[in-house]
Amino acid sequence: MTTRPRRAAAAALVCGAAAAGCGFGAGPSSEGTATLTVTRDYGSRTLVDGALDDPSSSETVIRFLDREAEITTRYGGGFVQSIDGLAGTERDGRRYDWFFYVNGVESAVGSADVHVQGGDRIWWDYRDWTDAMRVPAVVGSWPEPFAQASAEADHPPVRVECLAGGAACELAADRLDDAGVEATVDRGEQRPAAGTTRLLVGPWRRVGGDSAVDELRGGPKANGVFATFKGPVDGDYQLEALDSTATPVRDLGPDAGLVAALGDGEAPTWIVTGSAGSGVRRAAGSLDAAALRNRYAVAAPPGGPPVALPLQQGGAE
Repeated sequence: MTTRPRRAAAAALVCGAAAAGCGFGAGPSSEGTATLTVTRDYGSRTLVDGALDDPSSSETVIRFLDREAEITTRYGGGFVQSIDGLAGTERDGRRYDWFFYVNGVESAVGSADVHVQGGDRIWWDYRDWTDAMRVPAVVGSWPEPFAQASAEADHPPVRVECLAGGAACELAADRLDDAGVEATVDRGEQRPAAGTTRLLVGPWRRVGGDSAVDELRGGPKANGVFATFKGPVDGDYQLEALDSTATPVRDLGPDAGLVAALGDGEAPTWIVTGSAGSGVRRAAGSLDAAALRNRYAVAAPPGGPPVALPLQQGGAE
């Protein structure tokens, strides 16, 4: 298992471990197609796309990556240093490295220790981690992590936890259904089971009070989400978008919505929220692959398409 070194090596917590640990023999396969995506700069540019049908039980994330791209390793072969020549580095006081996600969740172990299953979505991204060393969960592998969880034997439908979200709750459930994920709307009748991946839908005044969402107030260093709600002012919260340096660069106003994933471990909490009902509905309407693919989080402003978060450094759009 990969341990978490300090300073620059900490960025490689989720980066690839040595290929020597991959093992031998094909082993039995799992049904389905696993996909691989390699991007840079918080998913803003795609570098590699790959697919693998019915991966064998011996298939690992690093073997899948090595099959689709040229890689080098560091720390004695323990971590991925470069993919197709793009290497981890420090430049102008900023730190850049490779990170990987499995079904939208940051891996707690190295890529040689993670086995690939049919249906898995593997995402590697090269990014500036100076202001957010860890981003525990992302929305860019939609409909994961919900699809894999709902495919498990005897698994109940995914629950949309409706916190005064109105019609947006039904819309979120419909978007899950459209993606092949069985979903139901829970309006507070049940308590979530421990270890459950949650989808919370409702205005920020309700969603923000959930204990799993409290860290959003801590900024990207605490939660990896490059957005914040300011206020309330006259009863409204303003959604503010940040760039990759955690600098506020665009006030999206009280009518914008937010889709983000929070938490640690294998069961993140997704939030579909906004200051008012209009923003929550816009956020719920963004629950599709076209809006979320390769995104860390997404804002849904009025009168325009969804906005990828973080914004490009210094950018207003």
